[in-house]
Amino acid sequence: GYLSSSQVISLVHYIVQAGETSDAEAFVRELAQRVPQHGDALMTIAQQLEQKGIEKGIQLGEQRGIEKGRSEGEREATLKIARTMLQNGIDRNTVMKMTGLTEDDLAQIRH
Repeated sequence: GYLSSSQVISLVHYIVQAGETSDAEAFVRELAQRVPQHGDALMTIAQQLEQKGIEKGIQLGEQRGIEKGRSEGEREATLKIARTMLQNGIDRNTVMKMTGLTEDDLAQIRH
Protein backbone atom coordinates (compact mmCIF):
# COMPACT_ATOMS: atom_id res chain seq x y z
CA GLY A 1 0.00 0.00 0.00
CA TYR A 2 -0.13 3.44 -1.18
CA LEU A 3 -2.39 6.11 0.26
CA SER A 4 -4.99 7.94 -1.81
CA SER A 5 -4.79 11.73 -2.14
CA SER A 6 -7.62 12.22 0.35
CA GLN A 7 -5.90 9.92 2.86
CA VAL A 8 -2.62 11.83 2.46
CA ILE A 9 -4.42 15.16 2.93
CA SER A 10 -6.22 13.87 6.04
CA LEU A 11 -2.95 12.56 7.44
CA VAL A 12 -1.14 15.85 6.80
CA HIS A 13 -3.96 17.85 8.44
CA TYR A 14 -3.72 15.58 11.48
CA ILE A 15 0.08 15.86 11.68
CA VAL A 16 -0.05 19.65 11.38
CA GLN A 17 -2.73 20.05 14.07
CA ALA A 18 -1.56 17.38 16.52
CA GLY A 19 2.14 17.32 15.76
CA GLU A 20 5.08 18.93 17.46
CA THR A 21 6.49 20.71 14.40
CA SER A 22 7.26 24.35 15.12
CA ASP A 23 6.88 25.37 11.47
CA ALA A 24 3.93 23.48 9.99
CA GLU A 25 4.06 25.41 6.73
CA ALA A 26 7.71 24.49 6.08
CA PHE A 27 6.94 20.87 6.98
CA VAL A 28 4.11 20.68 4.42
CA ARG A 29 6.21 22.39 1.72
CA GLU A 30 9.05 19.91 2.31
CA LEU A 31 6.59 17.03 2.16
CA ALA A 32 5.21 18.36 -1.14
CA GLN A 33 8.71 18.27 -2.63
CA ARG A 34 9.34 14.73 -1.43
CA VAL A 35 5.96 13.37 -2.53
CA PRO A 36 5.42 15.10 -5.88
CA GLN A 37 2.32 13.08 -6.83
CA HIS A 38 0.47 14.83 -3.97
CA GLY A 39 2.27 18.15 -4.40
CA ASP A 40 -0.71 20.24 -5.51
CA ALA A 41 -2.88 19.18 -2.58
CA LEU A 42 -0.02 19.67 -0.14
CA MET A 43 0.82 23.11 -1.51
CA THR A 44 -2.84 24.09 -1.01
CA ILE A 45 -2.52 23.08 2.64
CA ALA A 46 0.73 25.06 2.93
CA GLN A 47 -0.98 28.12 1.45
CA GLN A 48 -3.86 27.76 3.91
CA LEU A 49 -1.37 27.59 6.78
CA GLU A 50 0.42 30.66 5.45
CA GLN A 51 -2.88 32.55 5.24
CA LYS A 52 -3.75 31.56 8.82
CA GLY A 53 -0.36 32.88 9.92
CA ILE A 54 -0.95 36.18 8.13
CA GLU A 55 -4.41 36.53 9.66
CA LYS A 56 -3.08 35.72 13.13
CA GLY A 57 -0.36 38.36 12.69
CA ILE A 58 -2.89 40.98 11.62
CA GLN A 59 -5.13 40.13 14.57
CA LEU A 60 -2.20 40.36 16.99
CA GLY A 61 -1.15 43.71 15.52
CA GLU A 62 -4.68 45.09 15.85
CA GLN A 63 -4.87 43.92 19.47
CA ARG A 64 -1.53 45.54 20.31
CA GLY A 65 -2.68 48.77 18.66
CA ILE A 66 -5.88 48.79 20.70
CA GLU A 67 -3.96 48.18 23.93
CA LYS A 68 -1.45 50.92 23.11
CA GLY A 69 -4.24 53.37 22.30
CA ARG A 70 -6.05 52.55 25.52
CA SER A 71 -2.86 53.00 27.53
CA GLU A 72 -2.09 56.35 25.88
CA GLY A 73 -5.68 57.49 26.47
CA GLU A 74 -5.47 56.59 30.16
CA ARG A 75 -2.20 58.50 30.47
CA GLU A 76 -3.69 61.57 28.77
CA ALA A 77 -6.65 61.46 31.16
CA THR A 78 -4.33 61.17 34.18
CA LEU A 79 -2.26 64.13 32.98
CA LYS A 80 -5.42 66.18 32.45
CA ILE A 81 -6.62 65.39 35.98
CA ALA A 82 -3.20 66.31 37.39
CA ARG A 83 -3.24 69.59 35.45
CA THR A 84 -6.65 70.45 36.91
CA MET A 85 -5.50 69.56 40.42
CA LEU A 86 -2.43 71.80 40.07
CA GLN A 87 -4.55 74.64 38.67
CA ASN A 88 -6.77 74.34 41.73
CA GLY A 89 -3.84 74.82 44.08
CA ILE A 90 -3.24 71.24 45.17
CA ASP A 91 0.43 70.75 46.00
CA ARG A 92 2.64 68.68 43.70
CA ASN A 93 3.31 65.91 46.25
CA THR A 94 -0.41 65.32 46.74
CA VAL A 95 -0.98 65.31 42.97
CA MET A 96 1.81 62.74 42.51
CA LYS A 97 0.42 60.60 45.33
CA MET A 98 -3.16 60.70 43.98
CA THR A 99 -2.31 60.15 40.29
CA GLY A 100 0.77 57.95 40.45
CA LEU A 101 2.63 60.43 38.25
CA THR A 102 6.29 61.29 38.79
CA GLU A 103 7.96 64.67 39.17
CA ASP A 104 9.11 64.35 35.53
CA ASP A 105 5.50 63.71 34.45
CA LEU A 106 4.33 66.81 36.27
CA ALA A 107 7.12 68.85 34.68
CA GLN A 108 5.56 68.12 31.28
CA ILE A 109 2.22 69.60 32.32
CA ARG A 110 1.58 73.19 31.29
CA HIS A 111 -0.79 74.87 33.70
